[in-house]
Amino acid sequence: MLERSEFTLADGVRLHVETSGPADAPVTVVFLHGWCLDRRTWHYQIRALEGTNTRVISYDARGHGRSSTTRRCSATLRQLGDDLAEVIDAYAPAGPVVLAGHSLGGMTIMEYADSYPQEFAERIAGLLFVSTTAEGATHTCYGLPTPLTPFLRAAEQTGAGLLARLGAWRPHRAVLPALRPGVRWLLFGDEHEPGDLALTMSAVGRASLRSIGGFRASVGAQQRLHTLAALGDVPAAALVGDKDRLTPPACAESIAEALTGTELTVCEGAGHMLMMERPAEVTAALTAVVAKAARSTRAQRRGRGIRARREGYDQAA
Repeated sequence: MLERSEFTLADGVRLHVETSGPADAPVTVVFLHGWCLDRRTWHYQIRALEGTNTRVISYDARGHGRSSTTRRCSATLRQLGDDLAEVIDAYAPAGPVVLAGHSLGGMTIMEYADSYPQEFAERIAGLLFVSTTAEGATHTCYGLPTPLTPFLRAAEQTGAGLLARLGAWRPHRAVLPALRPGVRWLLFGDEHEPGDLALTMSAVGRASLRSIGGFRASVGAQQRLHTLAALGDVPAAALVGDKDRLTPPACAESIAEALTGTELTVCEGAGHMLMMERPAEVTAALTAVVAKAARSTRAQRRGRGIRARREGYDQAA
């Protein structure tokens, strides 16, 4: 049965959290959504896990969805990694955990891994990366000719800085119909369900201007390939659409290269909202990771983390 709750973080921000499945399930899956979106974007995968004896946790990140707003100084990936650590401690205090992250959510996972290496090694038994990157804006060209990329990035960064200063307002809700064609082009590939575009527009309307602009700096600057390389052979899958204009295939390819044993899938004709555009493929990858996680033990996870850190130290030396 679905349970909704509010969880207050250490700095007072309130997160909207939804849970389902038995508390003593063999595996817990935590879903993390993308920038300017919310937990509902994972609805196909959450529904697919119903009745599978899996604990499911999904929540709206600070400044998104039904969660409360965030201060501008806290609109960072590092803070989102800290928030994830608090959510896991509160809602999944024991047992193996699979983290599934889309876009910003995938980057949040990497921040958590970088900030909490011991906890990550002992608790995280599987990873699903969907339409995300470990290299900030390195590969992003917005689906346009690459000579235009530097100018577009400069304009986007300037605009993001201005939006971040405008606080918790959501005036763009009034012009969502006008924004719809642009959002559809930027986020979706060849085909999509009308209901999924409507849900996406609804999520964008819930994000505050501070969230839309505030997270841009840390998203663009993040570099976490070395963090992934230190994780060892944790079961993982990375999926991307070949028409993703924000995190193109090169992003998923570098993740798979850095993280040993990652299964890479490139979906033809799909864009950035892959878990909606190709729900069957994403769900299949997730259930495969969950099955591997269910067979893992804490000793195996801890040993994996120790080996990975030792190899990282050797490489650094």
